[in-house]
Amino acid sequence: MSAIKKFVQWNRCICRQVSHIFPRAFSGDNYIEDLLLIIEAAIRTKQPKTILEAGGVDRPLLKKGNGFKFIGVDIEKRDGCDHLYDQFIVQSVEDAMPVAVDMIISITLMEHVPDNRRAAASIFQSLNPSGSTYHYIPSGLHPYSISLRLVGPAIQKFLIPILRPGAEAVTGYPAFFNYCTPKAMGNLFKDAGFTDVKVKPYYRANDYFAFFVPAYIFISLFENLCKAFGWRIFASGFIISAERSR
Repeated sequence: MSAIKKFVQWNRCICRQVSHIFPRAFSGDNYIEDLLLIIEAAIRTKQPKTILEAGGVDRPLLKKGNGFKFIGVDIEKRDGCDHLYDQFIVQSVEDAMPVAVDMIISITLMEHVPDNRRAAASIFQSLNPSGSTYHYIPSGLHPYSISLRLVGPAIQKFLIPILRPGAEAVTGYPAFFNYCTPKAMGNLFKDAGFTDVKVKPYYRANDYFAFFVPAYIFISLFENLCKAFGWRIFASGFIISAERSR
Protein backbone atom coordinates (compact mmCIF):
# COMPACT_ATOMS: atom_id res chain seq x y z
CA MET A 1 0.00 0.00 0.00
CA SER A 2 2.84 2.43 0.81
CA ALA A 3 4.30 1.82 -2.68
CA ILE A 4 0.95 2.75 -4.26
CA LYS A 5 0.72 5.90 -2.14
CA LYS A 6 4.26 6.89 -3.13
CA PHE A 7 3.39 6.30 -6.80
CA VAL A 8 0.29 8.48 -6.49
CA GLN A 9 2.22 11.17 -4.59
CA TRP A 10 4.87 11.22 -7.34
CA ASN A 11 2.23 11.53 -10.07
CA ARG A 12 0.35 14.27 -8.24
CA CYS A 13 3.58 16.20 -7.77
CA ILE A 14 4.31 16.04 -11.52
CA CYS A 15 0.75 17.13 -12.32
CA ARG A 16 1.12 20.15 -10.04
CA GLN A 17 4.36 21.12 -11.77
CA VAL A 18 2.84 20.70 -15.23
CA SER A 19 -0.16 22.82 -14.20
CA HIS A 20 2.16 25.51 -12.83
CA ILE A 21 4.27 25.61 -16.02
CA PHE A 22 1.27 25.51 -18.42
CA PRO A 23 -1.60 27.10 -16.47
CA ARG A 24 -3.74 27.88 -19.52
CA ALA A 25 -3.72 24.24 -20.61
CA PHE A 26 -4.17 22.59 -17.21
CA SER A 27 -5.86 25.16 -14.95
CA GLY A 28 -9.23 26.85 -15.15
CA ASP A 29 -11.61 29.32 -13.58
CA ASN A 30 -12.21 28.92 -9.85
CA TYR A 31 -15.92 28.14 -9.48
CA ILE A 32 -15.83 28.68 -5.70
CA GLU A 33 -14.48 32.21 -6.06
CA ASP A 34 -16.92 32.94 -8.89
CA LEU A 35 -19.91 31.64 -6.92
CA LEU A 36 -18.94 33.73 -3.90
CA LEU A 37 -18.53 36.84 -6.04
CA ILE A 38 -21.99 36.31 -7.57
CA ILE A 39 -23.57 35.76 -4.15
CA GLU A 40 -21.79 38.73 -2.58
CA ALA A 41 -22.88 41.00 -5.45
CA ALA A 42 -26.47 39.80 -5.05
CA ILE A 43 -26.34 40.47 -1.30
CA ARG A 44 -25.13 44.03 -1.89
CA THR A 45 -27.79 44.64 -4.53
CA LYS A 46 -30.80 42.85 -3.05
CA GLN A 47 -29.97 43.17 0.68
CA PRO A 48 -31.73 39.93 1.69
CA LYS A 49 -33.00 39.60 5.23
CA THR A 50 -32.75 35.81 5.24
CA ILE A 51 -30.33 33.49 3.42
CA LEU A 52 -30.57 29.70 3.46
CA GLU A 53 -27.58 27.52 2.58
CA ALA A 54 -28.48 23.94 1.68
CA GLY A 55 -25.93 21.17 2.16
CA GLY A 56 -23.35 23.35 3.88
CA VAL A 57 -23.44 21.39 7.16
CA ASP A 58 -20.28 22.51 9.06
CA ARG A 59 -18.57 24.03 5.97
CA PRO A 60 -20.87 26.93 4.96
CA LEU A 61 -20.00 29.36 2.19
CA LEU A 62 -21.09 32.38 4.21
CA LYS A 63 -20.83 33.55 7.80
CA LYS A 64 -23.62 34.62 10.09
CA GLY A 65 -23.73 38.09 11.59
CA ASN A 66 -23.43 39.96 8.29
CA GLY A 67 -26.78 41.71 8.28
CA PHE A 68 -29.02 38.75 7.43
CA LYS A 69 -30.43 35.74 9.24
CA PHE A 70 -28.36 32.73 8.12
CA ILE A 71 -30.19 29.38 8.01
CA GLY A 72 -28.58 26.01 7.32
CA VAL A 73 -30.33 22.94 5.90
CA ASP A 74 -28.76 19.50 5.64
CA ILE A 75 -29.65 15.85 6.13
CA GLU A 76 -27.10 15.66 8.95
CA LYS A 77 -26.06 17.94 11.79
CA ARG A 78 -22.54 18.11 13.19
CA ASP A 79 -20.89 19.76 16.15
CA GLY A 80 -20.55 23.45 15.50
CA CYS A 81 -23.58 23.90 13.25
CA ASP A 82 -25.44 25.86 15.92
CA HIS A 83 -22.51 28.31 16.06
CA LEU A 84 -22.18 28.65 12.29
CA TYR A 85 -25.84 29.42 11.59
CA ASP A 86 -28.59 31.42 13.24
CA GLN A 87 -30.89 28.44 12.66
CA PHE A 88 -30.22 24.89 11.49
CA ILE A 89 -32.81 22.50 10.01
CA VAL A 90 -32.20 18.79 9.52
CA GLN A 91 -33.98 17.67 6.35
CA SER A 92 -33.48 17.06 2.63
CA VAL A 93 -33.61 19.98 0.21
CA GLU A 94 -36.22 17.91 -1.63
CA ASP A 95 -38.75 18.41 1.15
CA ALA A 96 -40.89 21.48 1.80
CA MET A 97 -38.97 23.98 3.92
CA PRO A 98 -40.51 25.19 7.19
CA VAL A 99 -39.21 28.72 6.46
CA ALA A 100 -39.55 31.36 3.75
CA VAL A 101 -36.33 33.16 2.78
CA ASP A 102 -34.97 35.76 0.38
CA MET A 103 -32.02 33.77 -0.98
CA ILE A 104 -31.04 30.09 -1.24
CA ILE A 105 -27.50 28.94 -2.07
CA SER A 106 -25.56 25.69 -2.30
CA ILE A 107 -22.29 24.26 -3.57
CA THR A 108 -21.69 20.66 -4.71
CA LEU A 109 -25.00 19.56 -3.20
CA MET A 110 -27.50 18.79 -5.92
CA GLU A 111 -25.49 15.98 -7.51
CA HIS A 112 -26.17 14.07 -4.27
CA VAL A 113 -29.95 14.65 -4.39
CA PRO A 114 -31.95 11.69 -5.76
CA ASP A 115 -34.85 13.84 -7.06
CA ASN A 116 -33.83 17.31 -8.20
CA ARG A 117 -37.27 18.02 -9.67
CA ARG A 118 -38.58 17.96 -6.10
CA ALA A 119 -35.56 19.97 -4.93
CA ALA A 120 -36.10 22.71 -7.53
CA ALA A 121 -39.79 22.91 -6.59
CA SER A 122 -38.91 23.09 -2.88
CA ILE A 123 -36.36 25.85 -3.48
CA PHE A 124 -38.89 27.84 -5.51
CA GLN A 125 -41.66 27.48 -2.92
CA SER A 126 -39.27 28.43 -0.09
CA LEU A 127 -38.27 31.73 -1.69
CA ASN A 128 -40.15 34.93 -1.03
CA PRO A 129 -41.35 36.84 -4.13
CA SER A 130 -38.33 38.53 -5.79
CA GLY A 131 -36.07 36.00 -4.07
CA SER A 132 -33.04 34.53 -5.82
CA THR A 133 -31.04 31.31 -5.79
CA TYR A 134 -27.42 30.46 -6.66
CA HIS A 135 -25.76 27.02 -6.92
CA TYR A 136 -22.62 25.32 -8.18
CA ILE A 137 -23.45 21.82 -9.45
CA PRO A 138 -20.98 19.22 -10.78
CA SER A 139 -22.14 17.98 -14.17
CA GLY A 140 -23.11 14.36 -14.72
CA LEU A 141 -21.46 13.60 -18.07
CA HIS A 142 -17.88 14.64 -17.33
CA PRO A 143 -15.56 11.60 -17.10
CA TYR A 144 -15.02 12.09 -13.37
CA SER A 145 -18.76 12.03 -12.57
CA ILE A 146 -19.28 8.96 -14.75
CA SER A 147 -16.39 7.31 -12.90
CA LEU A 148 -17.96 8.15 -9.53
CA ARG A 149 -21.18 6.39 -10.46
CA LEU A 150 -19.37 3.37 -11.86
CA VAL A 151 -17.17 2.99 -8.77
CA GLY A 152 -19.90 3.65 -6.17
CA PRO A 153 -19.58 5.25 -2.71
CA ALA A 154 -18.22 2.18 -0.88
CA ILE A 155 -15.20 1.82 -3.16
CA GLN A 156 -14.83 5.62 -3.27
CA LYS A 157 -14.32 5.73 0.48
CA PHE A 158 -11.54 3.17 0.10
CA LEU A 159 -9.85 4.87 -2.86
CA ILE A 160 -10.08 8.53 -1.83
CA PRO A 161 -7.41 8.39 0.93
CA ILE A 162 -5.07 6.79 -1.63
CA LEU A 163 -5.84 8.73 -4.81
CA ARG A 164 -6.95 12.11 -3.36
CA PRO A 165 -5.47 12.37 0.14
CA GLY A 166 -6.94 15.25 2.11
CA ALA A 167 -10.33 15.09 0.37
CA GLU A 168 -11.82 12.43 2.64
CA ALA A 169 -14.09 14.86 4.51
CA VAL A 170 -15.74 16.37 1.44
CA THR A 171 -16.07 13.44 -0.98
CA GLY A 172 -17.34 9.89 -1.00
CA TYR A 173 -21.07 10.59 -0.61
CA PRO A 174 -23.57 8.81 -2.90
CA ALA A 175 -23.93 10.78 -6.14
CA PHE A 176 -26.95 10.51 -8.44
CA PHE A 177 -26.41 13.48 -10.83
CA ASN A 178 -30.17 13.69 -11.35
CA TYR A 179 -30.75 16.34 -14.08
CA CYS A 180 -27.16 17.48 -13.49
CA THR A 181 -26.25 18.91 -16.88
CA PRO A 182 -26.37 22.63 -17.73
CA LYS A 183 -29.31 22.24 -20.14
CA ALA A 184 -31.34 19.78 -18.04
CA MET A 185 -30.98 21.77 -14.82
CA GLY A 186 -31.74 25.04 -16.57
CA ASN A 187 -34.95 23.58 -17.98
CA LEU A 188 -35.81 22.10 -14.58
CA PHE A 189 -35.55 25.50 -12.91
CA LYS A 190 -37.73 27.06 -15.61
CA ASP A 191 -40.31 24.28 -15.17
CA ALA A 192 -40.33 25.01 -11.42
CA GLY A 193 -41.37 28.61 -12.15
CA PHE A 194 -38.02 30.44 -12.02
CA THR A 195 -37.25 33.34 -14.33
CA ASP A 196 -33.96 34.89 -15.47
CA VAL A 197 -32.28 31.47 -15.30
CA LYS A 198 -28.56 31.78 -16.07
CA VAL A 199 -26.04 28.97 -16.41
CA LYS A 200 -22.25 29.32 -16.57
CA PRO A 201 -20.34 26.09 -17.40
CA TYR A 202 -16.89 25.12 -16.13
CA TYR A 203 -14.56 22.62 -17.76
CA ARG A 204 -11.88 21.73 -15.23
CA ALA A 205 -11.96 18.62 -13.03
CA ASN A 206 -8.63 17.09 -14.03
CA ASP A 207 -7.46 16.95 -10.39
CA TYR A 208 -9.56 13.82 -9.95
CA PHE A 209 -7.16 12.10 -12.38
CA ALA A 210 -3.90 13.56 -11.04
CA PHE A 211 -3.03 10.20 -9.46
CA PHE A 212 -1.77 9.11 -12.94
CA VAL A 213 -0.04 11.60 -15.22
CA PRO A 214 -1.22 10.18 -18.61
CA ALA A 215 -4.86 10.22 -17.41
CA TYR A 216 -4.42 13.79 -16.14
CA ILE A 217 -3.06 14.96 -19.49
CA PHE A 218 -5.73 13.13 -21.50
CA ILE A 219 -8.61 14.52 -19.41
CA SER A 220 -7.12 18.02 -19.58
CA LEU A 221 -6.96 17.84 -23.37
CA PHE A 222 -10.56 16.58 -23.46
CA GLU A 223 -11.68 19.48 -21.24
CA ASN A 224 -9.86 22.02 -23.40
CA LEU A 225 -11.53 20.59 -26.50
CA CYS A 226 -14.98 20.74 -24.90
CA LYS A 227 -14.43 24.33 -23.80
CA ALA A 228 -13.14 25.40 -27.22
CA PHE A 229 -16.19 23.97 -29.00
CA GLY A 230 -18.67 24.96 -26.29
CA TRP A 231 -19.76 21.37 -25.58
CA ARG A 232 -21.56 22.23 -22.34
CA ILE A 233 -22.96 18.72 -22.02
CA PHE A 234 -19.43 17.55 -21.05
CA ALA A 235 -18.74 20.43 -18.65
CA SER A 236 -17.26 19.51 -15.29
CA GLY A 237 -19.85 21.66 -13.54
CA PHE A 238 -21.85 24.86 -13.73
CA ILE A 239 -23.15 27.78 -11.73
CA ILE A 240 -26.89 28.26 -12.05
CA SER A 241 -28.71 31.36 -10.83
CA ALA A 242 -32.42 32.17 -11.01
CA GLU A 243 -35.10 34.50 -9.71
CA ARG A 244 -38.55 33.98 -8.27
CA SER A 245 -40.51 36.87 -9.72
CA ARG A 246 -43.83 36.03 -8.06
